[in-house]
Amino acid sequence: MANLGWSSSASPFHRGELAIQARLGVLDRMDRQGRRVIRDYLPEQHQQFFAQLPYVIVGTVDAAGNPWASILVGEPGFLSSLDDRTLNIAARPLLGDPLATTLAESIDIGLLGIELHTRRRNRLNGTVTATHADGFEVQVKQSFGNCPQYIQARLLELRENAASPSVQAIATLGAAEQAMIAAADTFFIATAYLDESAGDASGVDVSHRGGKPGFVRIDDEQTLTVPDFSGNFHFNTFGNLALNPHAGLLFVDFSQGNLLYLTGTAEVIWEGAEIAAYAGAERLFRFRLAQGYRVEASLPLHGSSPELSPFLEPMGSW
Repeated sequence: MANLGWSSSASPFHRGELAIQARLGVLDRMDRQGRRVIRDYLPEQHQQFFAQLPYVIVGTVDAAGNPWASILVGEPGFLSSLDDRTLNIAARPLLGDPLATTLAESIDIGLLGIELHTRRRNRLNGTVTATHADGFEVQVKQSFGNCPQYIQARLLELRENAASPSVQAIATLGAAEQAMIAAADTFFIATAYLDESAGDASGVDVSHRGGKPGFVRIDDEQTLTVPDFSGNFHFNTFGNLALNPHAGLLFVDFSQGNLLYLTGTAEVIWEGAEIAAYAGAERLFRFRLAQGYRVEASLPLHGSSPELSPFLEPMGSW
């Protein structure tokens, strides 16, 4: 297939994303860029990329409308393209992962294929068309790549944990959760806008966020504040939040195999002294926890010590 871009006359962005692009004066530029880089199929390069990954980040929404960010793990090849519009995922959710309850036929889903050691990442938003004993299939609605900014390079290897996994439901951020967040240089965020009026621009999105350890500020036992740096101007996450303030966060302890799944609401802070207090931040977003799960020793991956992104050198710290 030729390397065609967006085939629809309608914008690949919905009104929330478009409003932010207009606010920042990049609407026309992003319309041209979006139509060039966003596709309704998986280019061959993306098919090959997903096939070599041992894990993928997943975004779904539960029956109450809460987004969750999840991770699926498997031997390379567990992600395979049946054709350029269908991705098969041969993996089941980890113990305690909310994906075990949200996964069902016909739901909207977001996937982020990210290779941390090369800082490559590709996004896929689509619909679950089938579930089976070993996994599920996704029909592509949008497929596009992202730049390598703010990704900490670390090599992840498949490795079973010696300890048995344990699951703890939480309603506040206690000492264990706060320690994990304070040490994090990476997390993932799931958001969604599912209104039919958005057409092919509707769906669930899951995205990477990175910074120097400590870049996620713990305001209290239910509130986090995070700086947002200059990116690709798609504003998929913030565009969703403009129309639907619900968000899910996933923190990963790459050395211990612990996972922290959070869901709640988020708001974007566009101006004020609080932004200037963090070098490099262009805006902030504030997350308020509704519920979550801390799962220890469940991730069968082990990460090397990170090499921080060179893009973070001028960025500040809380």
